Amino acid sequence: MAKEVRLPRLGETMDEGTIVACKAAVGDHVKSGDVLFEIETDKATVEIESPSDGYVKYIMAKLGQSYRVETPLLVIGEKDEQISDEFIRSLAAETAVAQLVPVISAEKIQQTASSSIQSKQGRRIPATRFHKLTAQKMIRSKQEIPCFYLNVRADVTELVAYRTKLNEAGSMKVAYNDFVIKAAALGLERFPIMTGQLEGDSIRLAHSIGIGLAIAVPDGLAAPVVKDADKKTLIEIAHCTKRLSEKAGDNELTPEDLEGGCITVSNLGAYGIDSFIPIVVPGQCSILGIGRIKDACVPDDDNLNIRKVMNITLSVDHKVANGASAAQFLDFVKKALEIPSSLHYEGQVPR
Repeated sequence: MAKEVRLPRLGETMDEGTIVACKAAVGDHVKSGDVLFEIETDKATVEIESPSDGYVKYIMAKLGQSYRVETPLLVIGEKDEQISDEFIRSLAAETAVAQLVPVISAEKIQQTASSSIQSKQGRRIPATRFHKLTAQKMIRSKQEIPCFYLNVRADVTELVAYRTKLNEAGSMKVAYNDFVIKAAALGLERFPIMTGQLEGDSIRLAHSIGIGLAIAVPDGLAAPVVKDADKKTLIEIAHCTKRLSEKAGDNELTPEDLEGGCITVSNLGAYGIDSFIPIVVPGQCSILGIGRIKDACVPDDDNLNIRKVMNITLSVDHKVANGASAAQFLDFVKKALEIPSSLHYEGQVPR
């Protein structure tokens, strides 16, 4: 019996998707689990699989076109099954109604997705759907999230030395971001208001603590989430961020990888940035901006000591948290990073 394949909702926030590749043609025999389409959502490029065995009888979806969730994309049936014209027309009409204004042609999507694009002065580079959605989110953040900003300088001399010894002794390499994620997770556990979102006349706190990590990808920036970061050890977080970074590099992040964040960590230290003010991701309360680790002269009684320091900037949604709560949270993160062994062995972090 003929069955239509519809665009599924692949994440809590997904309302639409763009067809970036069609892996089947009319007449093809497909098996359950075979990839039919590649769909670009607001968060990732994902594959749509065939729900059953059968033959492709009709394809309504067009390459490069955007459709709303639950739009019929394709019809699968038996090899010699005759499908009524009325059935096909009704589905085609439904698809046409759910069709959104094309964001970019399929050819340009393929071109822009390639990392080999060479930019020249004066050239117009086509914006992918991902770029446009990112721009929309940032505009929304600036328009709807009244932020305030806090900055501290953490003495990470012990952190640098501790990480070096830890990586020399173990097979799993731990990044500075892993320490920051662990510190932030424990901070959110201590100050749960920092996980909140304003809903009507109340603030809804997160059910679990997920920490996003901003990672550069070919199309821009992604922030996959370390789920239940407060319950993971430092080494488990390191394994998780390594896996997510590899998936981001291979363009294999799923919508589930990008959901559930309470806060995001954005580290530009590798680019020589001392400090910056990051933009809060819509749906989250705050974001941490991490600068590079550098040497600084720190007075100690009558002496000047050379210490490793790092600037941390916290952008906060003032609709949710006030200055006192955010300051306590940031102070907790700072002190936790200054005592790195407490994050590794989950000892007592100073209040």
